[in-house]
Amino acid sequence: MRVLLIKTSSMGDVIHTLPALTDARAAFPDLQVDWVVEDAFADLARRHPAVANVFPCALRRWRKHPFKARRSGEWGVFKSALQATDYDVVIDAQGLIKSAFITRLARGPKFGLDKHSAREGLSAKVLDHPQAVAKGQHAIARVRQLFALSLGYALPASRPDYGLPRSHVPTPLAQPAELVFCHGTTWVTKHYPEAFWRQLVELACAEGHRVHLPWGNDTEKARAERLADGITQASVLPKMGLDALTDKLLCWDAFVAVDTGLAHLAAAAGLPGLALYGPTDPVLTGVQGVRAESRAADFPCAPCVQERCTYRGELGKGVSPPCFSTLKPEFVWRELKRLSP
Repeated sequence: MRVLLIKTSSMGDVIHTLPALTDARAAFPDLQVDWVVEDAFADLARRHPAVANVFPCALRRWRKHPFKARRSGEWGVFKSALQATDYDVVIDAQGLIKSAFITRLARGPKFGLDKHSAREGLSAKVLDHPQAVAKGQHAIARVRQLFALSLGYALPASRPDYGLPRSHVPTPLAQPAELVFCHGTTWVTKHYPEAFWRQLVELACAEGHRVHLPWGNDTEKARAERLADGITQASVLPKMGLDALTDKLLCWDAFVAVDTGLAHLAAAAGLPGLALYGPTDPVLTGVQGVRAESRAADFPCAPCVQERCTYRGELGKGVSPPCFSTLKPEFVWRELKRLSP
């Protein structure tokens, strides 16, 4: 069976799709999936054994400079590759206008979220077989259901399997271990307080562990350097691409992260760990892994799902964002050790 999958971004969305591919491969051992994905996540998509070909795209850049994309030939090459195969099934797993635009070009019966299930209901207009998948569920569960409905197999009741092979068995935190603290994220309100991160690094290193601090831009690098300053067993990682970082995650022993794509990648790589949620809701997008869990702030206005904090009460005074005052470093460290094998 040849399937074309359209799920372009973001990192978390791409990772949330991997368990559905594992389900489908179990139902159809001869399954071959071609995946349309943003070029930044192409190497990650290629790691799944069900994926035969990846069609990298640059929709964000192409939309900003459409004439340049045509003149350079990028768009033409992408479109030709997309239309070179008549697929048994085409699945739009994103439910956005931008993904519908690509789905419309593909050759084969088109499946995806119906107008009531998709984030942007108009995306269902291009589908031959719109599927009803209830909202209010975790993103991983929704994609697994969409695949089962589209390909016609019974939805497995098993835990999500991301299909990323891991040979290293995580070291228990009762022994010296290699930890990664993913401190970078987008919204200001999703950032765990820097002072809390520093305390967490100190707690981990005081018990003999090594802490690795990744970064993706100059601001994150500067923060990582402050967190590691003066602590021998804390190290700022060199700049590395997603593929190299994934290899590292498959060899490390535990993680702590905020609401970021790296949290989902760490969980998918099989690390025990915690993702810390303040303004966002882990019920819909929390980490899911063998020993990975989410911890949500227990605060009056959480989850507010706001990029700017508007809380003006006295709770959490001195902590910014104040909702993280309910997830203090000592608590996070105890929870991480509890999750360790």
